[in-house]
Amino acid sequence: MKQNQAPLYEALERVRDGGLVPFDVPGHKRGKGNRELTEFLGERCLSVDVNSMKPLDNLCHPTGVLQEAEALAAQAFGAAHAFFMVGGTTSSVQAMILSHVKAGERIILPRNVHQSAINALVLCGAVPVYINPQTDKKIGIALGISVADVKQAIAEHPEAKAILVNNPTYYGICSDLKQITRLAHAQGMKVLVDEAHGTHFYFGKDMPVSAMAAGADMAAVSMHKSGGSLTQSSILLCGEHVNAHYVRQMINLTQTTSASYLLLSSLDISRRNLALRGEELFEKVKRFSQYAREEINKLGDYYAYGRELCNGDSVFDFDVTKLSVNTRALGLAGIEVYDILREEYDIQVEFGDLGNILAYISLGDKNKHIERLISALGEIRRLYKRPVREMPESEYISPDVVLSPQAAFYGDKQSLPLAQCAGKICAEFVMCYPPGIPILGPGERVTGEIIAYIRYAKEKGCLLTGPESMDASCLNVLKGEG
Repeated sequence: MKQNQAPLYEALERVRDGGLVPFDVPGHKRGKGNRELTEFLGERCLSVDVNSMKPLDNLCHPTGVLQEAEALAAQAFGAAHAFFMVGGTTSSVQAMILSHVKAGERIILPRNVHQSAINALVLCGAVPVYINPQTDKKIGIALGISVADVKQAIAEHPEAKAILVNNPTYYGICSDLKQITRLAHAQGMKVLVDEAHGTHFYFGKDMPVSAMAAGADMAAVSMHKSGGSLTQSSILLCGEHVNAHYVRQMINLTQTTSASYLLLSSLDISRRNLALRGEELFEKVKRFSQYAREEINKLGDYYAYGRELCNGDSVFDFDVTKLSVNTRALGLAGIEVYDILREEYDIQVEFGDLGNILAYISLGDKNKHIERLISALGEIRRLYKRPVREMPESEYISPDVVLSPQAAFYGDKQSLPLAQCAGKICAEFVMCYPPGIPILGPGERVTGEIIAYIRYAKEKGCLLTGPESMDASCLNVLKGEG
């Protein structure tokens, strides 16, 4: 098979142009039954919003054009098998975990994982062995996993079935994935990689090592982030020592049986684009990011960080396409700069936390957009700079884990005002989104430091998600605990 092919996309075109009369779902019948939706999205879009049929295969059990499209994706990414996913990389991460650990079994993972990983533990009942990541207190972010910490976790829990690694982190931090993989495999553990922000590692030049190249067993890749596909589309990759048929069964436990062909075809088209032009496209992204980093650092008070953070261990490498900018010396929280950029300059960056913003630069950016961002940041410094105030040292607080996520989430709970929760065991999630890393997870003890962090995040305008109480004024905690 050749990478210039796009079998699913080509099959959709044949169906659209073939004059087929639809007596199946979806009920809008190629847009004819919903005029307003067709005017909004366009007739071409609605004409290929179709259901599974023989010419288009079936995502739950592909034997035709979808199977061919997945095989091309596996080939492009250097994997033994690839699955097209329509539940985002959330569902990919959960499928990885559900495929390798069962109730009562242990999995080693950094605590600064995306909520999807801990959600998977709630579902399957596996027990987490958390590695607390090192932090950079100057810029207030969690780093990668130290090899020494991995060795210690393996030595203390040799019975663990798998290790999960975030690589890269949202901020661009990369761990020593090859060495971690060697250590895990020597103990018979599988290596699962949340590679949501690393699609370009497979196609760009001089990028950090990809999960498949490092010998990992599985990787969850957000094609819709740096790969250009539609939001919610993702690819799950398997190495040669993974039972892909069993993984498919696990995917089908939770993934829809009515997969969107808009999402699926976007994966097929985007894979072809990256396979044919990825190196060239990501060279442009790197140039944009490096230029922006240099110009922003010339402004003063901002710190756009890069490979100078590398220390050979917890920052083994850095993803230079990421434009992560620390704002603390400006006297503003990252979320405040985020809000000013959107409200005053019509610029939407990916996120702002308490000390940083992330401007996601990708293959769709132009020179004028980069210049506009740099100019806006310069003006914000001139207009909004204020004396530096005390801020939390890090977006990550090491948790006190008391119970497994599943035991706490399904335990007998009560809702208490936030101020009364100190010492209690949390029975739900609390996180700033994005990036979606839990401040608190089920089974973790609520501390005064965490309560202060939540209050500060609310004060600065962070979007807090997870609690049953929508404004995070109350938390669900276990009854009779703490």
